[in-house]
Amino acid sequence: MKEKVNIYKSGIVYTQNGIQQAFVTDGGRFIYVGDEKGAMAYKGNVIDLQGRFVCAGFNDSHMHLLNFGYTLCCADLSKCTKSISQLIETFRLWKEQQPDEKQWLWGRGFNQDYFQDEHRMLNRYDLDKVDNTKPVVAVRACGHVCVVNTKALEQLGIETQPQMEGGFVDVDSEGRPLGIFRDNAMSLVYNKMPPLSVEEVKGMLKQASQTVSSYGVTSVQTDDLATFPSTSWQTVVKAYEELVKENQLTVRVSEQCCLNKLERIPEFIEQCWIPYQEKGNPTLNEKNEKADCSWFKPGSLKIVGDGSLGARTAYMLKRYNDDETTKGIKMYETEELAAMIRLARNNKMPVCIHAIGDGMMEMVLDAYEAVLLKELQSNNEKEGCRRGSLDHRCGVVHCQIMRPEHYRRFQQLGLHAYIQSIFLDYDIRIVEQRVGKTIAKSSYNFKRFLDMGISLSNGSDCPVELPDVMKGIQCAVTRKSLDGVWGPYLPDQALTVKEALDSYTVGGAYASFEEKQKGDIREGMLADFVILGENPFEVESNAISDIPVLETWVNGTCVYKNGSVHVVKKKR
Repeated sequence: MKEKVNIYKSGIVYTQNGIQQAFVTDGGRFIYVGDEKGAMAYKGNVIDLQGRFVCAGFNDSHMHLLNFGYTLCCADLSKCTKSISQLIETFRLWKEQQPDEKQWLWGRGFNQDYFQDEHRMLNRYDLDKVDNTKPVVAVRACGHVCVVNTKALEQLGIETQPQMEGGFVDVDSEGRPLGIFRDNAMSLVYNKMPPLSVEEVKGMLKQASQTVSSYGVTSVQTDDLATFPSTSWQTVVKAYEELVKENQLTVRVSEQCCLNKLERIPEFIEQCWIPYQEKGNPTLNEKNEKADCSWFKPGSLKIVGDGSLGARTAYMLKRYNDDETTKGIKMYETEELAAMIRLARNNKMPVCIHAIGDGMMEMVLDAYEAVLLKELQSNNEKEGCRRGSLDHRCGVVHCQIMRPEHYRRFQQLGLHAYIQSIFLDYDIRIVEQRVGKTIAKSSYNFKRFLDMGISLSNGSDCPVELPDVMKGIQCAVTRKSLDGVWGPYLPDQALTVKEALDSYTVGGAYASFEEKQKGDIREGMLADFVILGENPFEVESNAISDIPVLETWVNGTCVYKNGSVHVVKKKR
């Protein structure tokens, strides 16, 4: 057993109990945290941290790991910011490097707000210039809009504007589709994809997890089950389970289970949720010190309520300030949301709901109230008390456009806020244009959440943004764009470095009922930690994003160092 012991000395070790000098790990856990003298009393391999900053591994509390893996196989359009012509040329160059048998050409990451030649959305005619013999698909950075070329429209058999709930297809003045599919309408494109095999899913997840490790991320809460409509959730779960058995994951995964339709939830609960609870899932273990903290487990039920602000598909109470023709898109009615929440809560399953527009936030709060207040009343009656609270850890993902009264209701319901501070880099450029100055003042109020005692965690929504934690921390602290040109936007809502760092560590662990297992460097906790090149508390706030991740350790094993990824050796 002695060979498992690692002694780390001479570091600046950030913990919830203050800065320490050293720590010791054994069998994937911290067994000592304190001063160097205490650490050196152990016998084992000594690692000199040389004064470097160490903190608990980062937890990205909302992302799309499988979609990220797929994106890594697509044309990267995220850097095509100058013009539509630049995007076309980039896509062409990527196409030339692909095998001839590739039937569909996919790219992701464009943002039409950055185009300097023409300020408009891409359309079919632009992508015809990439290739007019094969279907071409370009997905917007937010993932709520995709654009296809004429060949794709022909293969999809779409000649007029189809009618569907929760999405639409843009048409020109003569009613002809422009190749622009928004939100649920994107399923018309994705449904044509052949189903992926377990091995294909494993390959994407493996590549994505290794890339995520390079950013110091040791845990993710990820929405993967509905990434590809033609690929079943059973296939995705099996892929994860096989990767765990094969020791191929480099991050711990808590799945935010998106199933899209009410009728699909019971099957999932019976076949996946309940069996995992019987293994010791900490969501049901009140004394979760010994709860299973496996490499993969189902977490919250994920519901997508609306679209994105950048695509003007986030659902608003009033029409967009810069587009009077739309209020955005809502995926469900309040009653449907409540029914899905109720089904999950009847099985003690937490819920997290994507809500970006203030209209969707209002609906989500109404739906939560319809279920959680009754649950609280029933719980109090069973306990024989008048007042109490529920540790349900249900929450809202994104929490962007909100009105002042929403925060009070959020607090009363005990909801958790899943924020993405990295969104400020782009959104502060458009928020006032989209929603007006008045609503913009009560939006992205991250500090208000903390001041009101509302639990909060941070993430990237990757592949919408890269899982670059240091950039997210900088945006949370400065409230400026990363280049410093835009902002500060509502500087009174800035987080301190500590608050921002904690939102990526203890905050994420709390969201998945694992705060007694990870999120801090403390004796008995999982040995998941990151070594940084600089101390974020000591550098200028506008330089936090420049701090490099030197090493990422999961389960006491280094999975990333000096630009290389290492497979985790897990305790058997």
